[in-house]
Amino acid sequence: METLKTSRWFYRRRPAPADALAPSHRGEARAAFVFLLPWLVGLVFLTALPMIGSFVLSFSHYDLLSPPEWIGLENYERLFTQDPRYLKSLEVTTTYVLVSVPLSIAVALVIAVALSHQTPTANLFRSVFYLPSLLGGSVAIGVLWRQIFGSNGLVSMMLGGLGFQTTSWIGDPRYALWTLIILHIWQFGAPMVIFLAGVRQIPKEIVDASIMDGASPVQRFFRITLPLLSPLILFNLVMQTINAFQAFVPAFVISDGTGGPVDSTLFYTLYLYVEGFRNFRMGYAMAMAWVLLVIIAVFTAISFYASRFWVHYES
Repeated sequence: METLKTSRWFYRRRPAPADALAPSHRGEARAAFVFLLPWLVGLVFLTALPMIGSFVLSFSHYDLLSPPEWIGLENYERLFTQDPRYLKSLEVTTTYVLVSVPLSIAVALVIAVALSHQTPTANLFRSVFYLPSLLGGSVAIGVLWRQIFGSNGLVSMMLGGLGFQTTSWIGDPRYALWTLIILHIWQFGAPMVIFLAGVRQIPKEIVDASIMDGASPVQRFFRITLPLLSPLILFNLVMQTINAFQAFVPAFVISDGTGGPVDSTLFYTLYLYVEGFRNFRMGYAMAMAWVLLVIIAVFTAISFYASRFWVHYES
């Protein structure tokens, strides 16, 4: 009898299914799905399927005008054994990334620390320093940069006025890449804003305690600011590296889409564009794209692996 009563109590007290308890949840789920549907459609049809298609095409000969012809690994073999221009583009892009990214992050960090103090003109200077990041990737800035570093540009005029020998900086293979590196460093606004937010979050008690202990501004920068901002440095390092590997517009505009002079500005993405849309070797270009994906993944993995030795988290 007691068992029967217990079983009746159990079945009477057992929670009903979630749908029965909260029918409004189904409406919320439908609403969420409706709002997510555009993103899901874009993910499938604009990202996933094109990626799968490009991977398949990378194993074929495809000229955009005739059906793809399966050739196996020939495109990948040609990249590293038969195409010196590809190796040159890889060298130019790697040099660009390894030089411009650290310098851009360093400049952004220094400027962020300098602008972290609240002054009447601080907001104005923050806006001015951020402006190049909004304009730096545009065609107009590429044209302007070409004029500034041309044979009769502003830089040559200033150096000539000081008695130095002038040259066309973008026309000399020794200096052309460095003009693009300077352009990348000039676009330090985005990482600067992130660093500025991080500096503003540093506890004031720690800074005040270090001042009372007699720490100089340089000591506070290296002993407090850098360790506390190391997660943001890692984030900016990864994002800036990815963006630098994908740089295209400045090199295209400055070199008229050729990568000259003497392939000194032949960025990886520029050569990919030339092979795919000028030489109509789209299968070969797809192979280049997937190799670039692997290269970026390797650089990112190395950054995250090395971060365990220099990134300090609060926990």
